[in-house]
Amino acid sequence: MINPTSLLNPDAFLSPLVIDEAVQRALDEDLGRAGDITSFATIPEATKAQAVLVARQSGVSAGLPPALATLRKLSPDIEVRAQVRDAALVARGQQLLTITGPARAILTAERTALNFVGRLSGVATLTADYVARTEGTRMRICCTRKTTPGLRALEKYAVRCGGGFNHRFGLDDAILIKDNHIAVAGGVSAVLERARAHAGHLVKIEIEVDTLAQLREVLDTGLADAVLLDNMDLATLREAVRINEGRLKLEASGGVTLDSIAAIAATGVDYASAGALTHSAPNFDCALDIEA
Repeated sequence: MINPTSLLNPDAFLSPLVIDEAVQRALDEDLGRAGDITSFATIPEATKAQAVLVARQSGVSAGLPPALATLRKLSPDIEVRAQVRDAALVARGQQLLTITGPARAILTAERTALNFVGRLSGVATLTADYVARTEGTRMRICCTRKTTPGLRALEKYAVRCGGGFNHRFGLDDAILIKDNHIAVAGGVSAVLERARAHAGHLVKIEIEVDTLAQLREVLDTGLADAVLLDNMDLATLREAVRINEGRLKLEASGGVTLDSIAAIAATGVDYASAGALTHSAPNFDCALDIEA
């Protein structure tokens, strides 16, 4: 029998506890108090079935481990043969999983399993499109915290399946000083001094700037590790790279789209972050077909 973690992208970490929690939450939502009354009413208990999970479009696979975990949680007797694992390039019509076992469990798991694969493969596929447009540059494309509530770890994992990189996971793993922090704290220098005084030796500090004057002030303090260049046009991004002279990591943010990403990468910034990777990824078209 296949363990869900064996289907993970080997180059992208994801805790099995996160998978289990997400699957349990999704099944609780779908099954309610009485379970799948349609399958129980129409399918005899002893009935067996075989089904295939099929991609109905080309793209990058992701979400197979939670799909498998969904099936296994409903019946330990389900057997799965995997044709691919997460982060694979798949073609339209390609079979991803072959599933055999109790028919009731397969039918009950169908929508939840497809939701995981459709959502996460959609994120991975869109990310791969962004990454492809930065080929030949050193820039990395990153996601943001603009994720579906409760699915952040899974969606950020899907970004990695698509060849992207993760920004911070939450408010507790890095200091990111935004414009409102600067305004309340009394300016760039003041807010950086306070941040550096409180940051542990392993905590990075990034600060958002809107102008080149602010960037120069950040550089003069020597207290930041990275600078987020917010909504700057291409000419300003290029000038920011020149002023920085490689001292700090530079991240472009705001207006980062599929149409603009190649030009942003060509400016020489180190990173670009796009909320669209997670908040606007189209669902990946896939299906679970019962084989006669």
